[in-house]
Amino acid sequence: MRAVVWLVEGTWPACVDAVRVHTPHAREVVLLHVSGSEVPGVAHGAFAGLMGRGRAWETDPGDRLQALGDGSAAELLDAAAERLGRPCVREERSGRPEHEVIAAAEGAGLLVLARDGDRSRLGPHSLGPAARFVVDHAPCPVLLVWPEQAPGLGTIPPPPPHHR
Repeated sequence: MRAVVWLVEGTWPACVDAVRVHTPHAREVVLLHVSGSEVPGVAHGAFAGLMGRGRAWETDPGDRLQALGDGSAAELLDAAAERLGRPCVREERSGRPEHEVIAAAEGAGLLVLARDGDRSRLGPHSLGPAARFVVDHAPCPVLLVWPEQAPGLGTIPPPPPHHR
């Protein structure tokens, strides 16, 4: 079985721990990090539109932001691989995170991701838009983990009045 682990800053340790516990015999573990292209793209556009006419492109701030993001992703993947403690594949992608995760999970036996919404209570709001999209569109089974201790059952919101 191939297990894909979506690593996001702040929640990745829980995902790595989950794959260690739940897939000890996985044939392949893919540690996946996806960088959004929005920030460097905005910087490139701003520089080209406001300051780039006739100027040297080597001072484009978008290039610097892209390099910083790449370095940060490499450090995160290194830390995750060390925590995993076994051979793995490190994969970096760039684009819309939810779409890149779905593409990376094609043919996988399991996709591991963490909740990215309101983690103070149980319920649908514990998933942000990106994780909701991935859970709804994953082409394989999904293991959804809490990045920290899950809230108690008393945090479940009551049903709307017309459903009681």
